[in-house]
Amino acid sequence: MTPACIIDEARLKDNARRMASVADTAGLTLRPHVKTLKSLEAAEIYAPLSSPITVSTLAEAQAFAQAGYTDILYAVGLTPNKLAVINRLLHQEIRLTVLIDSIAAAQMLATQADKLTATLHVAIEIDTDGHRAGVDAQSDDLLRIAAIIDGSATLSLSGVMAHAGASYGAFDNESRQHFAQQECDKSLLAAARLEDAGYSLSMISVGSTPTALSGITYEGVTELRAGVYATFDCVMAGLGVCQYNDIALSVLTSVTGRQADKGWVLIDAGWMALSRDTGTASQPLDCGYGLVCDENGTLLDGWYVQQTNQEHGIIVHRDGLIPDDSQFAYGTMLRILPIHACATAGQFNDYHVTTDNVHVEKIWQRINGW
Repeated sequence: MTPACIIDEARLKDNARRMASVADTAGLTLRPHVKTLKSLEAAEIYAPLSSPITVSTLAEAQAFAQAGYTDILYAVGLTPNKLAVINRLLHQEIRLTVLIDSIAAAQMLATQADKLTATLHVAIEIDTDGHRAGVDAQSDDLLRIAAIIDGSATLSLSGVMAHAGASYGAFDNESRQHFAQQECDKSLLAAARLEDAGYSLSMISVGSTPTALSGITYEGVTELRAGVYATFDCVMAGLGVCQYNDIALSVLTSVTGRQADKGWVLIDAGWMALSRDTGTASQPLDCGYGLVCDENGTLLDGWYVQQTNQEHGIIVHRDGLIPDDSQFAYGTMLRILPIHACATAGQFNDYHVTTDNVHVEKIWQRINGW
């Protein structure tokens, strides 16, 4: 039944091998971010059980801990209302690392530390490009945060973590290398300041998919993180990080009708299936709400989802071609490549997995909620 979320397992495996090779060449631990697919079955391919992982929700952390993962980084700034779940995770005897970037967060943790039943590892997020969260590597707050964490017997300062989010605006590899090197340099500066102050660090963690695949050496860093590389999406292809035929996730949809005078193809995948993400709007090629492929995943040149309603999408051609029955007959099934794979995957409870792009061989479950 459509819409359905399709995973091309062969492409997923190729993408996983590509990132694993990068980490191996650099001599780094790879800590995959499982946030895109949030699936234990998918993680067997790109984040096997022996791997440390990154999560974006505590629901992920609980599911992966129950499945036997023992080294988990929760890479969203910690808030007080999550401590009860944190404590339940610590009962499972895993190495759990949480993230903070302010004195207020450190003080909150310190005041609650006596309620923790095991050691909670803490990383300080470093802002390397002004894109999102984090403390400046040269800020006095960095050492103040470390001192507060160090003052508690049940808290352990692991190190520093950074995410080069500004690389999502880098359209050539030289620019991505710039952001990657900047991320490393500022993370290493923060780590050096902490070590000079007497703190022993085990984690200097950097990464985003664009920077991780940019080809720098990562000297001095301990681990590399990335997530959307497993499936890729139109944003990554638009940046030049991958090709459109590397994208391993798509949405299967059916043609419900046409408006010939407008050049429209109507499909049963609207924003409830594709998401509202328009992340390619500022790129040279705006893919709207997704690029159109035939049922077997072959890209149909020039066709894209221009508009969405809740349960309907509208496909048009960039050059104004009029759709006909040869490709868009009533009931024809198509596949839509996602703009942002994380957002599109989040619309579904499970994935239909294919190895030949003709048959569905298995169903993978998704971990939803927070």
